[in-house]
Amino acid sequence: MTRKTPLFFLHGWAMTPTVWQPLIAALGTENFESHAPALPGHDGNATDVKPTLAAWADALAPALPPAATVIGWSLGALLALELARTRFEHVKRLILLGATPRFVSTPDWPHGLDATVVASFTDGYTSQPTQTLNRFLALQTLGDASRRQLLPQLEAAAVPHTGPPLPALADGLKILTASDLRPHLAEIRQPVHLIHGNDDALMPIEAARQLAAALPRARLTVFEHCGHAPLLSRLDECVGVIGGF
Repeated sequence: MTRKTPLFFLHGWAMTPTVWQPLIAALGTENFESHAPALPGHDGNATDVKPTLAAWADALAPALPPAATVIGWSLGALLALELARTRFEHVKRLILLGATPRFVSTPDWPHGLDATVVASFTDGYTSQPTQTLNRFLALQTLGDASRRQLLPQLEAAAVPHTGPPLPALADGLKILTASDLRPHLAEIRQPVHLIHGNDDALMPIEAARQLAAALPRARLTVFEHCGHAPLLSRLDECVGVIGGF
C-alpha cells in the first residue's frame, strides 16, 4: 500500500483553517493526508503562547507529522519557514504562498509593507477591530482578477470579528511586525516552492523573488493578475503545483 504524503497547512493572520478546505478537497485523499491546525488563538480559544514566531512555531510543532510537506500562506508561510529551520527532521519540503521573510519595510528591505501602513493595522485593530479586519481582507483581493468572488470566500473563512479585539490576533500582528527571517534563510535546506501573485498588495512580488534567491533550494511560480490569496483565486493552478512538487 502506497504511503500517503502528509500535508501540514498553516493559514494566515485572522483566518481559520476553513480557508484551506477548497484546496484540500481538490487535492483529494487518495495520495495526501491533510492536517490543518488553527494558529494559536485563531480558533477562538484563549492562549498563553508568547507573541513570537518561535513560540507560535513551538505551539504548532506537536501536531506536525513526520516527513511532512508544510504548506504555509502569509503569516503561515513565516511559521512554515521557522518550522523548517527548527524541526528539520519533521519537515521534508515547503510550499509557500504569499510569502516574505520580512513583512515590514526597512531601509535595507524595501520589499515589505510600509511601516506606517503596518502601524495603522496594529493601532487600528485595538481601537476598531472590525473595520481593520475588513480592510485587511479587502487588501488581500487587490490586483486579483477574481476580486469580487474572492472577498466573500475570505470573509467566510476569517475569524469572527464582531466583538472586541482578540488577544491572539493582536499577538499575530506583533509577530508579523517583528519577524525577520532573512539572517536564517541559508539554514533552510529543504526544497521550497514559492507561489506568489504578481499583484499582491500585502507581500510585494519582489519579496518573493528575494526570498527565492536567498533560499538554497527554492523555485518561484508567479501568477499574473493575482493578489494575496492564490489558494482560493487560482485553485486549479495551486493544485497542479502541489501535485507536481
